[in-house]
Amino acid sequence: MISDPVGDMLTRIRNALMIGRTEVDVPLSKLKIEIARILQAEGYIEGYVIGEEQPATMIHITLKYYGSRRERRPVITHLERVSKPGRRVYSPRQELPRVMSGMGIAIVTTPKGVMTAQQARREGVGGEVLCYVW
Repeated sequence: MISDPVGDMLTRIRNALMIGRTEVDVPLSKLKIEIARILQAEGYIEGYVIGEEQPATMIHITLKYYGSRRERRPVITHLERVSKPGRRVYSPRQELPRVMSGMGIAIVTTPKGVMTAQQARREGVGGEVLCYVW
């Protein structure tokens, strides 16, 4: 039993990037699909596909790299879980974090859905800060 499914997803991605894998499978949940959607929209991953088996149990994430084939480097250099099951971190819209002066993103879950901190500021809502990515 996994006590922190989002932390597990981030760890699976981090481990796959460290060994140079191009794909990683993550157990399915609505929140993880939203996180993958944001990572794709922001250009951190190539894409994601929900498993074809019925019922679907996995998300297949294709990781993104840059550089030549010999000097390939991952686009994601850092994934950090902020709000954890033992310590939830909430921020009002005025205090939503700016990651690396705008070079990274913070993923936030709000009453209007899962979005980046920048989108949440535009929408005028705060929420739980899930993770930082850069």
